[in-house]
Amino acid sequence: MYFLGLGIVLLLLKWQEIGLVAEWSWWTVLAPFALAVVWWTWADWSGYTKRKAMERDDQRKQDRINRHLEAIGQKPREARRR
Repeated sequence: MYFLGLGIVLLLLKWQEIGLVAEWSWWTVLAPFALAVVWWTWADWSGYTKRKAMERDDQRKQDRINRHLEAIGQKPREARRR
């Protein structure tokens, strides 16, 4: 996501011809977009995206369990560490 944000900022600076970026080649300005594509491809291929989604779901589930335990007056459990 950082590559995408950087690419948008550099693109706007190049388009408006602001600062040093106006002198850079278009290849340099557009490189963060290519890096974003490479990152997303690797993240999907390696399972990083799915693993992070599962961790968020597990944390949400544990938070919900802890809220319910507190509501009935029991001490909440800590999240399991792997």
